[in-house]
Amino acid sequence: MNAIAMKISADEMEPLFDVLPDVVFFVKDAAGRYTHANLTLVRRLGLKQRSDVIGKDVTELFPGTMGGSYAAQDKRVLAGEIIENQLEVHIFANRAPGWCLTCKRPLRSRGRILGVIGISRDLGLPDGKHPTYDRLKRVFAYMHENYAEGVRVQALAELAQLSIAQLERHFRRVFQLTPQQVLTKLRIEAAMRLLHTDDSVASIGMACGFVDQSAFARQFKATVGMTPRAYRTLARADAERGDA
Repeated sequence: MNAIAMKISADEMEPLFDVLPDVVFFVKDAAGRYTHANLTLVRRLGLKQRSDVIGKDVTELFPGTMGGSYAAQDKRVLAGEIIENQLEVHIFANRAPGWCLTCKRPLRSRGRILGVIGISRDLGLPDGKHPTYDRLKRVFAYMHENYAEGVRVQALAELAQLSIAQLERHFRRVFQLTPQQVLTKLRIEAAMRLLHTDDSVASIGMACGFVDQSAFARQFKATVGMTPRAYRTLARADAERGDA
């Protein structure tokens, strides 16, 4: 039997992704404007219907610095870059910050890049039934206690009694992340907590294991979509609204 080549359009994909509450699906044109968005994205933006998103770009839908960061990411994809499993914290107005893995690809037609297509899926719970879970749980506990120090992957592999390749493969299966992504997640989570205090940004970066303030700012912006200072401002504004 001959295989029949079929192409699925974004119009057909959109309703399929509508039924997935833990996945954001989107398509954008060459100007970065949404042409398709699943209902998960619509709801997380605090909007009522798809038409509230279509035709707008990220700078119109997300806080200033965050929207600018997403726009810069889209620009890279429109230049031909593929983004795979980018660990991010998404901050929506109507829900608590949530960790996700984002994938974006150029949308091509006849060799030309016409837009961006992508998904962001929520990070799920670890697979506690995996055969290596107990060993990896010990490694995770070690990372949680020592994220502010120089954690070496070789030392983690030895603790788990695995090769580095085995450790990374099993981490992806159990935690959906590489060991380095888990370490980044722990450090950024700690930094987000400390940015609610009056400690300086530089001291927070050092306390969370970053070699200097510049490295801290770069990683924080790549993960959260805004600088540490912008996140602190947003957190304080949210706290003031909560007190009002």
